[in-house]
Amino acid sequence: MKGLAAFIMRGRWQAMIVAAILALLSLKLPPVSIVSSAAVALVTLRKGAFEGLLVLLISSVATGVLGFFLLGNYLFALGYGLVLWLPVWAISIVLREGRQLSLAFEIAVLLGIVGVIGFYLFNDEPARVWNAALLQMMAPMLEAPDVPVDDVKRSIAVFAHYMTGVVAAGSVSGLLLGLLLGRWWQAVLYNPGGFRREYLALRIQPALSIASMGIVIVALAGSGNLSEMAWNVTVLLFVLFTFIGTAVLHVVISSWQAKRYMLPLFYILIFMIPHALIPVALIGLGDTWLNLRNKFSNQSSV
Repeated sequence: MKGLAAFIMRGRWQAMIVAAILALLSLKLPPVSIVSSAAVALVTLRKGAFEGLLVLLISSVATGVLGFFLLGNYLFALGYGLVLWLPVWAISIVLREGRQLSLAFEIAVLLGIVGVIGFYLFNDEPARVWNAALLQMMAPMLEAPDVPVDDVKRSIAVFAHYMTGVVAAGSVSGLLLGLLLGRWWQAVLYNPGGFRREYLALRIQPALSIASMGIVIVALAGSGNLSEMAWNVTVLLFVLFTFIGTAVLHVVISSWQAKRYMLPLFYILIFMIPHALIPVALIGLGDTWLNLRNKFSNQSSV
């Protein structure tokens, strides 16, 4: 990965090649989009907003040209590139100028929340929109023999109420992972050890935690579209607190004698068992007031 980062930093054309090719590859392998967006993030973080914008625009044109020859649709490829890179470029500027990873995280999540609210403002019945889209996506499976069609349709109808939050959470997660990878590349090349210190100190403002608890109360006590919208925003906030909880637990586990074995086990656990993310997110929420990192370990010893 260090070699790839060094190649990206050789010049804007090298960065454009990596970003554009990986963007198209991500249409078949979605996780690759994180590496593509990280290329734009790295250039922006290191060389500034203007250079990052140049790479973004050149990469978008290149993606459109490649999309024309490979997919027969340059507009789709061009739009996909812009949607992939513009958010990470903007958040990278926030991190470069503000020098606070927490601020970049908060703004990314707030943008996601605005997106969720906007979707509900412009759609009277968002669940119906998602239900139709999911049914269309699942049509081949529903036509297969021995499939309990009624049960699947009921599950889709329930899941459709939370799809806005799921899509927003997925988008923000990809954005943040691309930003983190770009920041890690920057540290590897120019500031060894800097990324570790920065990420493990990640925490948010108490006001956002209080607002998050208020949103959960609205989701539980409200009704109709207001409650549904609050649940979808909660799904998005879950992503934020999971990142923070991961940083907190990394610091805490690093203070143990068995950290050599427990840290890899911890990350394997949260990747293999999704339900394990719930206590991690709760720890991230509680750290705002409890300051668990200082209670259970010495930050300087990490």
